[in-house]
Amino acid sequence: MQPAQLIARKRDGHRLTEQEINAFIEGVCDGSWADYQTAAMLMAMYINGLNTEETARLTLAMAASGDQLDLSGIAGIKVDKHSTGGVADTTTLILVPLLAACDVPVVKMSGRGLGFTGGTIDKLASIPGFRTDLSAEDAIAQARRVGMVILAQTARLTPADRILYALRDVTATIDSIPLIAASIMSKKIAAGSDAIVLDVKCGSGAFMRTEKEARQLAETMVAIGHQVGRRVRAVISRMDQPLGDYIGNSLEVLEAIDVLSGRRSGDLLDVTRILGVQLLELAGRTDSGHMARQLLDQQIQSGRALDCFRDLILAQGGDSRIVDQPDRLPRAESRAVGLAAQSGYVSRMDTAALGEAFVDLGGGRRRHEDLIDLSAGIIMRKRLGDRVEEGEPLLEVLGPAGRVKSIRDQALNAIQLDSRPPRTRPVVIDVIA
Repeated sequence: MQPAQLIARKRDGHRLTEQEINAFIEGVCDGSWADYQTAAMLMAMYINGLNTEETARLTLAMAASGDQLDLSGIAGIKVDKHSTGGVADTTTLILVPLLAACDVPVVKMSGRGLGFTGGTIDKLASIPGFRTDLSAEDAIAQARRVGMVILAQTARLTPADRILYALRDVTATIDSIPLIAASIMSKKIAAGSDAIVLDVKCGSGAFMRTEKEARQLAETMVAIGHQVGRRVRAVISRMDQPLGDYIGNSLEVLEAIDVLSGRRSGDLLDVTRILGVQLLELAGRTDSGHMARQLLDQQIQSGRALDCFRDLILAQGGDSRIVDQPDRLPRAESRAVGLAAQSGYVSRMDTAALGEAFVDLGGGRRRHEDLIDLSAGIIMRKRLGDRVEEGEPLLEVLGPAGRVKSIRDQALNAIQLDSRPPRTRPVVIDVIA
């Protein structure tokens, strides 16, 4: 069937068959579909939607468009995790060694940050010597040896997704739930794990601004997982404020160490723990959520989780001395403290604006080729609902001497104080199973 005929079928609201979807993705990858034809199909999908079966077929076709990891040589149920992105979301650096400490193998493929959403690969780049450019063979060998690996996405993984995303970005078809779900799940399926937990964020610092949108995306991705035979759950969590207290690449490594060593708790640990509980259950490691939580907490209390983080760093060529000597991480040349102009309660944070301030500081990138300052960052000294006195620190900005003061003022504008405390809400909204 010719491209125009397939486009017309979707334009007119028909369901696409497996063969038709496969033909579309093959044409996208081999160049037999022109960009304008692919864009027309994406618009037809955007307007008329895709049902669960079509979305699953599209996901599998995109996953099969490039390399796929074969993890069958690793014993046990292999697990993976994905976050839809946020600010100070350091869960991967905590969750991977924590699960490995529970004897659950983790193969995590991650990306670099773009915009205000931080990337795990950038955070790991702040550890001297740490390598993420591993081949599939090396990654699998490491997972066999130490039970975990974090590697960068390769150019050969889901090439169809890269082509489609670039066109969606310039044709106003980004915010389609089926297309978003297929993009995310195709990469997770190509990465080869048996069980996947998805952290779907909503709020002022998330791609999905409302709980309704986040729930729809979560339910769609879980349904895709079931359609293609993977064990999938989704956690819906709030991004109404930075998840952790540290925004920045080397800073977030430092915060992960604090959490793994038991020195820090709060929302970051709470979300990581709930993600871990889901994966322990999906992997058959425990019989109940209560047992799973106890097992995770034991790994922190015993020090085994932190030891596993050292093992991960060593296995990937990094300097594991940073765990006990954080001064070995990149350090910013200057800092500026942001003080409260009045007394009151922290009632609101524009989390996206805080993330944009971090990018303007030099810690994030606008384009994939941008260089970033691994030492730059923002430390949040107060959280939503906290009481603040006039002149008390709200945040600190760390970075180049010529930028820290202006970025401090920019970040302060993202925090709103009120005379009354706000209604506090738990960071995790729901689990979709």
